[in-house]
Amino acid sequence: MTADRPLSILPAKASPAFLEVGLRPFFLAGAAWAAIALGIWLAALAGAVAPGGDTYGPLIWHAHEMIYGFAAGIGGGFLLTAVPSWTGQPKLLGFGLAALVGVWLLGRIAMLMPDVVGVAVVASLDLGFLAVLTSRTAWQVRVARNWRNLPMVAGPAALLVGNAMVHADAAGLLDGGGTLGNRVGLAAMILLITLIGGRVIPAFTRNWLVGNGYGVPLPVEPGRFDAAVLLATVATFAAWLAWPEALVTGALAGLVAVGHMLRLARWRGWRTGVEPLVWVMHLGYLWVAIGFAFMAIHALAPDTVPQAAVQHAFGVGAIGTMTLAMMTRATLGHTGRALTADRGTAVIYLLVTAASVLRVTAALVPTVSTPMIDWSGVGWVLAFGLYLALYAPKLCGAAIRG
Repeated sequence: MTADRPLSILPAKASPAFLEVGLRPFFLAGAAWAAIALGIWLAALAGAVAPGGDTYGPLIWHAHEMIYGFAAGIGGGFLLTAVPSWTGQPKLLGFGLAALVGVWLLGRIAMLMPDVVGVAVVASLDLGFLAVLTSRTAWQVRVARNWRNLPMVAGPAALLVGNAMVHADAAGLLDGGGTLGNRVGLAAMILLITLIGGRVIPAFTRNWLVGNGYGVPLPVEPGRFDAAVLLATVATFAAWLAWPEALVTGALAGLVAVGHMLRLARWRGWRTGVEPLVWVMHLGYLWVAIGFAFMAIHALAPDTVPQAAVQHAFGVGAIGTMTLAMMTRATLGHTGRALTADRGTAVIYLLVTAASVLRVTAALVPTVSTPMIDWSGVGWVLAFGLYLALYAPKLCGAAIRG
């Protein structure tokens, strides 16, 4: 979203408030699944359940559901809301929106029982959501000739390809596709964060600083430097997927880590410390730079920083923090509420930050991994559970007018 005011989203008469715009049902369902899926994973670590069955296996299931279940669902809600605004095209609402949420939900259910329904059914349901999201985003960009937003099509398209690789592996068609496909999805989500974050973080920060009487220095507008960092990020992920422990990957990742730190510095986030709704976006983006720094170290010295630290810096830190940052802000904006974080919202940010630090530390220090993984999971579940408790009434109710 390119502005801090609510978009013009007056609902059709036949559509309940819950189905007025894509972010409402998908933020609610995605947050619920973030908590439920992590709870299932903690139970799996304790040996109580085996999600994914023999078809996918618990580890592939966990990574898949965090990326293609939770994160893709939240990202889909954002794109279904933002792209119509950016392109001036109709938004999906009412029955069509409910049907798409249903497809996403059926994918989650099918992934819980793949041994029962079979890979073909699981793949059809799970890929259906991303296929619709990709085609609809591409159609809106093409019809509007809004080529500036063409990169928004690449995100869901890459998720679709990566997800297909996971299912192809389960079907015996692509050896190693489960691990590689999940990494493709992780890379796609981080690329979306760097792309969208580069638009909204400096814009929202500038709006807050100006609105609260702060003068220069203000965030630097996106320019050639940002484009260069984004292109280098794409190249780095390509190297990481192909050669995770190669010298070229380490060199590129180190360069990109510095590039993202410089982007953060240019956005002046340190000046927004009194407003959690703003500084949390900078904190979430910081995890992107940390993830690339870990990637560089792992590529050059694999025994020093394990791959799990890279993946969880991106997954728990960057994706977890940024999704909650955008979910809280967008919910407030689209329901006509003041753009400021109350104490409960600040607690959400603290919980996801604690979960991120604990999970990355568990990867870096194996001797304390088990309790830290458990406590990280608890923090994650509490963060998304608190979001549901505080924001579900807003998502389900009518927007405040006036």
